[in-house]
Amino acid sequence: MGKGKLAKFADMETYENVFQYPYSVVEHVPFDMQGHWHEQYFHNDNPIVLELGCGKGEYTVGLAKLYPDVNFIGVDIKGARMWTGATQALNEGLKNVAFLRTNIEVIDRFFSQDEVSEIWLTFSDPQMKNPRKRLTSTWFLNRYRHFLTDGGFIHLKTDSNFLFTYTTYLVEKNQLPLVFRTEDLYGDHSSFLTSHFSFLGIQTYYESMWIARGLNIKYMKFCLPRDGELVEPDVEIELDDYRSYHRDKRSSKNKAR
Repeated sequence: MGKGKLAKFADMETYENVFQYPYSVVEHVPFDMQGHWHEQYFHNDNPIVLELGCGKGEYTVGLAKLYPDVNFIGVDIKGARMWTGATQALNEGLKNVAFLRTNIEVIDRFFSQDEVSEIWLTFSDPQMKNPRKRLTSTWFLNRYRHFLTDGGFIHLKTDSNFLFTYTTYLVEKNQLPLVFRTEDLYGDHSSFLTSHFSFLGIQTYYESMWIARGLNIKYMKFCLPRDGELVEPDVEIELDDYRSYHRDKRSSKNKAR
C-alpha cells in the first residue's frame, strides 16, 4: 500500500528539490529565489523549462532524463501527486529537476523576465465552462509573458479536442508563430515524428489510458512574443463528450466559447 497524503507531505517538507508556496503563503511571503533559480538552485546557466499542471511529475522527470543539459521545474498545487516525481528525481540523483507546489494563477510571482525559455502544458483540464482558467487562455499567456523569453515556446499536449481546437483558434486569431501541430501524435506519421521529437518516448500513466481508450493525442508547439495585445477567439467549439477517464461530461450543452 502506498504512503498516505500526510506522510507524503511530511516527506516533501524535507526534500531539497521541492518548494511549497500555495497562494495563501506566497501572498504574504515573497519568493526570494525569483530571478535566481540558475545560481541558487541549479548552479548552471542551462535553459529553464516549466511543466504547468505536472501531476505526478512523470513528464517533468522524463524530460529531465532525456535532456540533461536543460533544467526542468514541475508546477502543481496537488502535493500528494507531486511526491511521486520528486521522490523519483531524488532517488535517481537528477540535479536538473525541481518541483514547485503552488497555484498556477500566481506563477508569475516565482520567475523574473527571461528566466524561462519554454512551457509544457500536458493534459491540462480543458476548463470548458471557464475560458479564463484554460492554461492557454489570454489571461494565462499574459502571465507567462512576465517571465518567458521573448518568442519562447509553448507546448500543448492533450487528449481534449475542445482545448486543442480552442488553442488553435487562439493562435490563429493572434497570429502567434506556429512551429508544429498534429491532431494525432502517435498516428500515421509516428515514425517521422519519433525521429524528430525525442519526447514521444515519454508517456504518463494517464496518457496511456487515454490511448488505450482510443483517443488521439494532440500536440502543438507555438511561440509567444512578448509584445502585442492578445484577443480571445469568438468561436463556439464542440464540447468533449467526457470529463475525465471513464466519466461522461455533466453538462447537456454541446458547444461553448
